[in-house]
Amino acid sequence: MLSVLLIVLPIFALIGAGWIARRSGVLGPHATGEINRFVVWLALPALLFDIVAKARWSDIWQPGFIAVFGIGAGLSFAATLLLQRRGGRHLADATVDGLNAGYANTGFIGFPLAATILGPASLAPTLVATIITVCLLFAVALILIEIGMQSERRPGHMMAKVARSLATNPLLVAPLVGGLFLAFAIPLPAPLDKFLSLLGGAASPCALVALGLFIAEKREGAPLPAGAVGFLVGMKLLAQPLLTGALALVFRLPPALAATAVLMAALPTGTGPFMVAEFYGREAGITARVVLVSTIASLVTITLYLSLR
Repeated sequence: MLSVLLIVLPIFALIGAGWIARRSGVLGPHATGEINRFVVWLALPALLFDIVAKARWSDIWQPGFIAVFGIGAGLSFAATLLLQRRGGRHLADATVDGLNAGYANTGFIGFPLAATILGPASLAPTLVATIITVCLLFAVALILIEIGMQSERRPGHMMAKVARSLATNPLLVAPLVGGLFLAFAIPLPAPLDKFLSLLGGAASPCALVALGLFIAEKREGAPLPAGAVGFLVGMKLLAQPLLTGALALVFRLPPALAATAVLMAALPTGTGPFMVAEFYGREAGITARVVLVSTIASLVTITLYLSLR
């Protein structure tokens, strides 16, 4: 319990710093959007490029783990999206809900937790889980959101608009360019490597501060629906790890890889869905609450999982 708490505590500290900065007036009402734009256009693309470009095929080519974690995250995302669509949610909003249910915080919590609990051997599959989450799942979600945001009714014109939007989206372009470095084994020059490390390292902290800023904003109107938040938190912290554990049995994944896959699936919702919701103006309030509540609740669920192993 203590090891989990020590890893999660800095996350709450960063969220709290943003909350205090906004409530005290140190940062103004436009800070959330501006910091979020910095993350979306600069810091996160640098991180995604860095992750993919530095990956090694020997580390990431683990078909069993890819199938188990990827299918688990994908089904959690798809099931939530379809259920929300049946309930009348807009495609863009339902897609953000799907991200809330399937987007694990593998980067900020996953690596230190895996290293502490499972040891160094778990870091390579954790990298695979991170690539699946922040690149593949993110890419699918962005495509669906762009489709949902289009008012154009003619299919050909709509797809052309979507294609143009995606071609200029840094969250898709960065990992694709990084993939070229990986595919052709191009080493990163030392200055570029340092630049990417410095800029990419700001992504998670800035996103968490932005989350705190957003939560601190005083809003008029109806309170957030607790049922919607509870459903998404339950899908993330219960449904996804249970599904991943079942898939690990079906694919007969070795115990060490199975443990890593389930631990990654049991992580709380990362800041990616919040950044997308805020960037596209899609009900970021629910997403902010899901990130906060799932992070708190994961102290119990992860500790319970680790005690049952």
